[in-house]
Amino acid sequence: MHKIDRYDLKILRILSEDGRITKSALAEAINLSVTPAWERVRKLEAAGLVRGYRALIDWGALFRTQQVLVEISLARHTAQDMRRFEQRFAEAPEVAFCYATGGGVDYIAMIRARDIDHYQRFIDALLLEDLGIERYYTYIVTKTVKTAEDLPPADAYE
Repeated sequence: MHKIDRYDLKILRILSEDGRITKSALAEAINLSVTPAWERVRKLEAAGLVRGYRALIDWGALFRTQQVLVEISLARHTAQDMRRFEQRFAEAPEVAFCYATGGGVDYIAMIRARDIDHYQRFIDALLLEDLGIERYYTYIVTKTVKTAEDLPPADAYE
């Protein structure tokens, strides 16, 4: 992988905000000509720093959903137990994200469900699957204040 410079960081920031930007608009935004700018984009893609392009869909505008944050602690912390839990959560379409954490709980996840009943049926099914869940705490999302939408860290803007 080539060394990342200020032009590459600008390209990554711009692409994270507008993946559909034209070659000429990108080149103008970073103050390079089109060919060198686009060669940099291709190198960033080849290096795996640009993982893909996608549309951000407002699913909430189409379907009524309930977002639920859940903290989960496992009874045992063996590699096998954690792998089994993580694989199940990675495959579950209800799970919007799941993070392994250090501290008081093992995992924090966002569950998207049609309603609270759907969420509870999902959790009950997980408990029956013997994934080693010792306890879980549910937090109902009442309002979204801010989401990252895959934006870069603040220092990428400097």
